[in-house]
Amino acid sequence: MKNAKIAQNSWYSKLEQSAADRFKAKLLMRPRSDVTEMFSTFAQLEANRFSRWLTDTKLRRSMQTCLNRVPEVAHSENFWALYWHKNWQRNSTNRLAKNHLQAYLQEPFYWTSEKTVAKYANSQYVVADFFQIANAEVEIILRDFNAEKSSSLKYYAVLSMSTRLRDILRQRKEADICTNWALLRKISKKIVLEALSQAGLPPTAIAQHRLAWTCFKELYVYQTSGTNKLPEPDSQLWSAITDLYNRERRTQLGFPTKECKSETLEKWLTQTAVYIRAHLFPSVKSLNISVVNSQETETLDLPDPSSESLLADMIATENIQDRERQVVQMSTVLSNALQLLDASSQEMLKLYYQDGLTQQQIMQELGMSQSTVSRRLVKSRESLLAALVKWRQDLNLQLNNSLNSDQVQGMSIALEEYLKNRYDNLHIKK
Repeated sequence: MKNAKIAQNSWYSKLEQSAADRFKAKLLMRPRSDVTEMFSTFAQLEANRFSRWLTDTKLRRSMQTCLNRVPEVAHSENFWALYWHKNWQRNSTNRLAKNHLQAYLQEPFYWTSEKTVAKYANSQYVVADFFQIANAEVEIILRDFNAEKSSSLKYYAVLSMSTRLRDILRQRKEADICTNWALLRKISKKIVLEALSQAGLPPTAIAQHRLAWTCFKELYVYQTSGTNKLPEPDSQLWSAITDLYNRERRTQLGFPTKECKSETLEKWLTQTAVYIRAHLFPSVKSLNISVVNSQETETLDLPDPSSESLLADMIATENIQDRERQVVQMSTVLSNALQLLDASSQEMLKLYYQDGLTQQQIMQELGMSQSTVSRRLVKSRESLLAALVKWRQDLNLQLNNSLNSDQVQGMSIALEEYLKNRYDNLHIKK
């Protein structure tokens, strides 16, 4: 009993220390208010906590050059987030646009990483690990972001990256316990080809590895209740896979090759599994970049002439002040609608979005059935969406426009982003 008490006290001590570390990190992370700084600085982590902002001088110069081209009314973070995103959409190889956006998304990446660690306490990963993974996933966020349906890139990043980190954690856990043969059985042809291509294999070798994998998958059918610990094929099965490969190579490869031995196919398939793991879960280099403020840094081109036309188009087609005003109005509408919800519904939203509890955990916390919790959460969200739709309908009537289904879907996404961002901010300020 005494040992159990000591263990419990030790656990509480670690929990309190973890909370203290997170609180200290929140105090240290100075928010960036200047637009130039937002798009040209990167977070440096030390001892698994935020340390300081590092300035990339070339990004800073790029932002200062751009700001000098536009009227002061366009000096808002949302305008520049949309500008650089459209720039990136026009040319996804544009490293300048990507780097500006990656700098801009440092805060949502960091806070999402911190919340993921708090939520998955048993994970082997720490804040710095998730933060580097988030930065490595930035192109996925940029690709999936739709400016017509989301209120802001930053809100979208908070919501999307939280889901992305959770999925990566689940996939890594599953891959870690898979044998090579189970992984090869589960994986899709698309992933296999991407992995082989990323590994730098020539087209002929990719074709041979792909055919070896196809033959393996066709013949390796293992009857078992679990699919993670599939054993290596026996000698009889290797012989069958080799025979199938040697028959198919004449018609499937499109170029002459010699007959393969079982040992060669086994080597190819084992290496393919290695390539797949490297493709799915690449090692992430630290973003505490030594090139920042260095004369040896790789040259980042300043905006080309086409960027000037993009700036001009955005200023001409967007009423920047109206867009900013609508975002403020939407936030006010939702804030007022939240206050109209009963205390129990507000508490559920807080537990779900701020504390990150599941419906089952909320059920235990409030002493309700899971169906009641689920129904209350859905009803609360529907009430908030109804308030948002009514506001939009009134606005459209003023503009003589009708509200369509795409706009409603966009508002549903914007609502989710608003709730995630609102409660994340409250969590940070606690």
